[in-house]
Amino acid sequence: MRKWIYLYGANKWNNRIFNKFTFLIESQYWSIDKLREFQLNNLKSLLDIAYNNTTFYKDKYDRSGFHPREVNSLEDIRKVPMLSKNELLVNSDKIQIKKDGEKLYFAETSGSTGKPLVFYRDQDWDAWNRASMYRGYSWYNVDPWERNGYLWGYNFSLLKQMRVKFLDELQNRFRLFSYNEDNIKRFLSKLEDAAFLSGYSSMIFELSKEINKIGTNRYHKIKMVKGTSEKIYDSYQDDVIQAFGKKMISEYGAAETGLIAFECPSGSMHINMETVIVEEEDSEIVITNLISKSFPVIRYKLGDYIELGGIIKCSCGRNHLTVKDVLGRTGKVIYGFKEKYPSLTLYYVFKNLAIENKIILNYVAIQKGKGEIEIHIERKITEHEKNMFMLEYTKYFKNDLRLNLLDGSIIRQEKAKKTDFISYVNE
Repeated sequence: MRKWIYLYGANKWNNRIFNKFTFLIESQYWSIDKLREFQLNNLKSLLDIAYNNTTFYKDKYDRSGFHPREVNSLEDIRKVPMLSKNELLVNSDKIQIKKDGEKLYFAETSGSTGKPLVFYRDQDWDAWNRASMYRGYSWYNVDPWERNGYLWGYNFSLLKQMRVKFLDELQNRFRLFSYNEDNIKRFLSKLEDAAFLSGYSSMIFELSKEINKIGTNRYHKIKMVKGTSEKIYDSYQDDVIQAFGKKMISEYGAAETGLIAFECPSGSMHINMETVIVEEEDSEIVITNLISKSFPVIRYKLGDYIELGGIIKCSCGRNHLTVKDVLGRTGKVIYGFKEKYPSLTLYYVFKNLAIENKIILNYVAIQKGKGEIEIHIERKITEHEKNMFMLEYTKYFKNDLRLNLLDGSIIRQEKAKKTDFISYVNE
């Protein structure tokens, strides 16, 4: 029953998903030359669409003296001017392509600066992205309709909570956001019947430690433990393996780039070459999203620092290029007086402030001791802005975390990706 509910819902949402999935199951064993040929053809098409249908790319390329016809090989991609996060954000309206009668899917992301990026994916982009995720699941004999636990956030308004719970139920999914003891117990009870677990890597680590305190192997039948959105530290794995009988594997991507890489059972992070081209410039990842034809993302500096693995012959049989390590994402814990919170809780505070109140703030949070936190905001804020911030902050932390709010602060950018949470607390 769950399978048919899921398949019906998926096809109502986007009836192209499973056609793309069938293609990806075949292409995953293509030779590297065939994969690169596929990339080149899609790159040429993407550049033509961007140049001929957006004022932003036409103006940008004309100013730099570049024209899409100069790209005749994958190596020629280096002739294409790079795209910064700020350019993408500021010029999103000039980048978006909307065709009459075309089905579009709303998407938004809020980066480490808290500034929201809102855009629309077309039907093919949405289908390719979902199918790519399903292919990764298939490597672990996981079907997306199977019962699964989800360590991810949600907004706290009643209407949004109801919508999230309804969508979770349709996807046979249950979730945990806080480390509240009662919530953890309820979540663990449901997890005994789950096929897979996914979410923030830091939350999976914390959950693993709770399971290990109980001393049980009831969760070893879970087929896949997938961490995403944060760096998976090597120090996490001992606890995860003890709790689940298997390591945490990595899915790497971003809303504007789609899925970039997925870890196979042999331990290789295979780049999703059918949908992205990945470059490394001074250890920084540069992404071209080959399927983003409604909102072209070309040679985009995502802001993560990575190490590419090069061409390997993986024992899984796949020839895709690999990412050896993602260096720019962190997943630390915020300590209250009584509770613990994932560091990306701050992401939701500032994201809601930006999306719902149009208050965009650049910030860095610093924790020097348990139960207290400093939040440095780059500009001076008004009393109204401060009140709106405190409303969002209190939703998540209540009175468990004493706040020292410092506006008009100097926020320095280091060479590595800007970190919005710095902790000096040792557990």
